[in-house]
Amino acid sequence: SGYSDMAMGLGAMMGFHFPENFRYPYTAKSITDFWRRWHITLSTWFKEYVYIPLGGNRKGAAVQIRNILIVWLLTGIWHGAAWNYILWGLYFGVLLLLEKLLLKPYLEKLPSPVRSAYAMIFVFLGWVLFAHEDMGGGLRYLMQMAGAGGIAFTSRRTWYLLVTSLPLIAASVLGSTPLPGTLCRKMKGRVRETAELLFVAVVLVMSVAFLVDASYNPFLYFRF
Repeated sequence: SGYSDMAMGLGAMMGFHFPENFRYPYTAKSITDFWRRWHITLSTWFKEYVYIPLGGNRKGAAVQIRNILIVWLLTGIWHGAAWNYILWGLYFGVLLLLEKLLLKPYLEKLPSPVRSAYAMIFVFLGWVLFAHEDMGGGLRYLMQMAGAGGIAFTSRRTWYLLVTSLPLIAASVLGSTPLPGTLCRKMKGRVRETAELLFVAVVLVMSVAFLVDASYNPFLYFRF
């Protein structure tokens, strides 16, 4: 999301308009909603150049299911030539099909917090799959998240990490919502300019501090 914002800003300086690529995905109420908000340009490209040319939803349910699975298989391969990326793509493809064919009417009746929790649980499980090229390691990680695998659900270390990371967690949760932008838009004139400047300065200092503290921090997309 950060480098997409940089691309949009640099493009605007040179007279180009690039569409927004991330629209508060962690406020999603379903997996379908999440993928309308996450990596929008990639989803749009696959829709226009793969899904629609294959026939989209115009040739019956069976062909539509096939097309969705092909798109998500290719989405996984786009992220990397490893089995975990392929399975990650198919994982989301199957979830999207379940919502489209079965779960949608039931999800719409649930309270908003329950829908948000449902979406985030499956999104975060997907990120575990995405992060582990060693599938055995990924399975052990999931077991440990649930308190299995010989590791206690909580320990002194987990509480220490939680407490020391609370400011970052709070900032991340707040920043994943439209609230900061809404508050900023309500400010006027010099107050808004000062608030924006202070915010950018604080984020810049914190980002540099985290980079300096990290001993090895390669560019993420070098892996793909």
